[in-house]
Amino acid sequence: MVTRWTEQEVPDQSGRTVVVTGANSGLGFETARVFARRNAEVVLACRDLRKAGEAGERILAETPAASLHTLELDLSSQASVRRAADQLKRDHRRLDLLINNAGALIRRYELTEDGFERTFATNHLGAFAFTGLTLERLLETPGSRVVTVSSVGHKSGVMNFDDPHFANGYRSHQAYFQSKLANLLFTYELQRRLAAAGASTIAVAAHPGNARTAFGGDQLHIRIATKPRLRLLTSWLLQDSSTAALATLRAAVDPAATGGEYFGPEGRNEWTGHPIQVRSSERSYDTDAQARLWELSEQETGVTYPLGLSPVADPGTRTSR
Repeated sequence: MVTRWTEQEVPDQSGRTVVVTGANSGLGFETARVFARRNAEVVLACRDLRKAGEAGERILAETPAASLHTLELDLSSQASVRRAADQLKRDHRRLDLLINNAGALIRRYELTEDGFERTFATNHLGAFAFTGLTLERLLETPGSRVVTVSSVGHKSGVMNFDDPHFANGYRSHQAYFQSKLANLLFTYELQRRLAAAGASTIAVAAHPGNARTAFGGDQLHIRIATKPRLRLLTSWLLQDSSTAALATLRAAVDPAATGGEYFGPEGRNEWTGHPIQVRSSERSYDTDAQARLWELSEQETGVTYPLGLSPVADPGTRTSR
C-alpha cells in the first residue's frame, strides 16, 4: 500500500499519448517531464512555440530518447483552440491523457479577440472548447482521462453568472478564483455526461497547493515568499514545482482513481505535501451551477460535446470523498 505518493508511482507509459497544456514551465513542465521519462509520447501544447521548443530541449537533455511534439495553443483565442484541436487530431490517432494545466491570472481588465474576459477565457472557456474539440480522440482511446488543474483558491470562488466577464467591475483575484471554481464545476459535469454516455473516458481534477513557480509567485496571498529575507520563514507555505505537480500526476495515472475525484496536497490547508484525494468546496458540487456553466460555455464557445446523451442526476456527486 502506498503511504506517500511520489513520482515513482507513475508506471511505464509506452504507447500512450499525453497532451499537457502550458507545458513550457512550472507545473506543466514537470508533468510533461515525468511522462516523457516514463516513455509516453508527449505533446507540449503552449502559446509560445519557442518556449515550448526550449522546454522540449530541457526534457531531451534529461531523457534523450523522449518522444516529444509541440503544438501552438493559445487558450484565450477560440480560433487558436480550433486550429490546435484540428492539428492534434490530424497528427495523433489516439489520446490517452489530456492535462488541462495552463492558466493565467490577469492583473488588469482585458477582453480577448472573442470579447471574453481574459482570465475566464484562458482558464475555463479555452479548456472547455479544447476538451470538447478533442474529445473524439479521447473517446476512441480505452481508459483515457481528462485531468483539469484547479486551485485551492477555488474555495474563495463564486460564479457570477449575471456578469461572468466582470463588465461591471474587475478584481483580478475574484476573476481567478471564479475560473478555478469553474474548472471543478466543469470536471464534475463532464464526468456525469461521460458516465451517462457509457464512455470509458473519465474526468478528474487536481490542484497543486502553493507552488514555488513564476505563476504562483504572482499571487498576492503568497507573494511574501518571493522576498529573499522571508523565504525561510514562509517555506512551509510553498513547495517546489516537482512536488506540486504530483497531484496532477496522481489524478492522471492512479489506477484506483475514478471519475469525478479531486486530488491535492495532504498538508495543512492543502498548501503543501504529497497528493491525496481531497474534497472541494460545497459550491463546486452544486449540480445546478454545473449545468448552468456548461450551457453558458456551449453558448459562448459554440462547442458541443460528441456524447449524444444528456446528463443524468447523480446524487453521489454531493457525497463526501
